[in-house]
Amino acid sequence: MSDKLEVLLLDDEPIVGKRLKPALVKIGCNVEVFEEPAVALKRLAEKIFDVVVTDIRMDDIDGIQILEEVRKRSDRTKVIMITGYAMMALAREAMEKGAFDFIAKPFQPDDLRRVIAKAASELGVSVDFETEMQEEI
Repeated sequence: MSDKLEVLLLDDEPIVGKRLKPALVKIGCNVEVFEEPAVALKRLAEKIFDVVVTDIRMDDIDGIQILEEVRKRSDRTKVIMITGYAMMALAREAMEKGAFDFIAKPFQPDDLRRVIAKAASELGVSVDFETEMQEEI
């Protein structure tokens, strides 16, 4: 196993990947960013990631479908759902289908880094969250 957490980040808004990738790289993650769900699904068929962070609401393929595909391939992968639509029914559905956690937009990079650190801990991988926590992004 790599000493770095392998993270796939999927959000159809380009700004999300641009803002979050550097925040996750700083705590020691290898991050692959995708804006197209179909392209992300293709990559998920090629590689098992430690953590998948996906938006729930996207055109064509939504985050619940991404979650279902990840669950078929790996019970170990932690899936974190993000959405601008803080709908409890969707959050419940995601959690019932095996999502690790749920974050509602808007959120700060540290909010995601905290959840990633929690997922890493469960996976037995350490991320250097505490030292970077003071930094503004």
